[in-house]
Amino acid sequence: MQDYTGQQIGDYLVLRRLGRGAMADVYLAEQQSLGRQIALKILKSDLASDATYVSRFQHEARSAAKLVHANIVQVYEVGRSGDAHFIAQEYVSGKNLGELVQQQGRLQPGVVLDILRQSAAALHRAQEVGVVHRDIKPENLMLTQSGELKVADFGLARVSTPTEQQLTQVGVTMGTPLYMSPEQIEGRPVDARSDLYSLGVTAYHLLSGEAPFRGETPLAVAVQHLNNRATPLADTEPDMPVRLSQVVEKLMAKEPGHRYQTPADLLADLRELARQAADEGWADGPEHWTAVDLSVLRDGHAATQELDQLMKQASALSLGRSPWGRRVAVVAALLMAGGLVGMATQPAPLLSSERTLIEERDDVLSQLYFAKQVDTEAAWKAVKTYFSEDLDVRHEMMADQGLARLYLGQGRYEEARDVCLRLYDMAGDSDPYVRRFAAAGLTVAFVGMEYWDQAREAAGQFLAADDLIELEQLEPQLYRMFNEALERLDSQGSTHAQL
Repeated sequence: MQDYTGQQIGDYLVLRRLGRGAMADVYLAEQQSLGRQIALKILKSDLASDATYVSRFQHEARSAAKLVHANIVQVYEVGRSGDAHFIAQEYVSGKNLGELVQQQGRLQPGVVLDILRQSAAALHRAQEVGVVHRDIKPENLMLTQSGELKVADFGLARVSTPTEQQLTQVGVTMGTPLYMSPEQIEGRPVDARSDLYSLGVTAYHLLSGEAPFRGETPLAVAVQHLNNRATPLADTEPDMPVRLSQVVEKLMAKEPGHRYQTPADLLADLRELARQAADEGWADGPEHWTAVDLSVLRDGHAATQELDQLMKQASALSLGRSPWGRRVAVVAALLMAGGLVGMATQPAPLLSSERTLIEERDDVLSQLYFAKQVDTEAAWKAVKTYFSEDLDVRHEMMADQGLARLYLGQGRYEEARDVCLRLYDMAGDSDPYVRRFAAAGLTVAFVGMEYWDQAREAAGQFLAADDLIELEQLEPQLYRMFNEALERLDSQGSTHAQL
């Protein structure tokens, strides 16, 4: 069995093996360009020789990279170095729930309630973009040292059932059936309700200390998922809150139509359960939920869609840049050194004076959500002001994207240019979506300033039709301004305007 420890895989120096799976080995690695630790999944060599499997592996990993959410392990890159096909993703320093329950035994109801909340929020995000995990189980739920839950393996799970031959080869369907839904076992189409079934089985395991169905063979376990009803937790655990037991039972209903139909439906029930739990003293109430969780429950899904649009594609960065990118970096550094910062004109209801005071939220995501709701310059800048010490690059880019949209919409092109230059520099080559967002913003800003040559150079970053389709889908307002800018460019001759 090949061991990549000590080897260089692309931009990543492999430090040590973290674990082995049916399809990939996982290593701790250091991203050389950024000096940070990441988890590197390397496809097993026998699967890497199958071109069809590799193609789907790459496609689905890229789809998983769009799942930017606090409770989802972020995929940074999918690539190949020599014969090694790899996925670089966020490294979670902590334990998976399988390890935790094995070491500690059954978990307290309040802990499991919080695990269900965070898992449901992650699955809600996945459902919105049409991704089904297909392999929810304790080993794929990571718990950080701060208690934050991260759902792992979205990139691999979607490709875990391509053909019957490959299923047998990697041992996915019949090798680990402890948490699989009846429809998945039977090979029927699956949707978010299948993931909710698996989440229910996982919760049952965490609350009781063992999976609801056991057997000497995978087939024996699968048959029980199809035909047997699990003993209600309230009947076997004297201290089990009855309502929590009922939630798990509903999650594990054999027929998909009898389960929660969406993760948002589950979250709504969990919120009511949290209120009851707080009164009874076994868990925190919903007042401790994050703004991201609560947004799922407000006005249908509208608030969540706004927040998710804010958080599109904030993944890893690298220092590699195109020649144009290096030029942008120099200009951006000069602009930032000059302190070119302005104050926005804010809506009258939010103004108490020329400088509006923005209340500090509990965490950076709540601050970002608030900024998205009010959409003022002061609100976006408050994200950096209040969380400057522990602000990571993803959140900094989200705040800058908000500022860029605001400035462009108000026709404040010089300020928009400054922010977009900074965004382009931060995104580098590892975050193509944010880089194209910045290039589109620069095109609009330069046209507004009548810097035609610079505008053409920025517009030249859009080399494929798919880039424009993505921009139209994710940033319709920016897409409209970008097209208007291109029309003006077409009507203008080249000038020698300088920055």
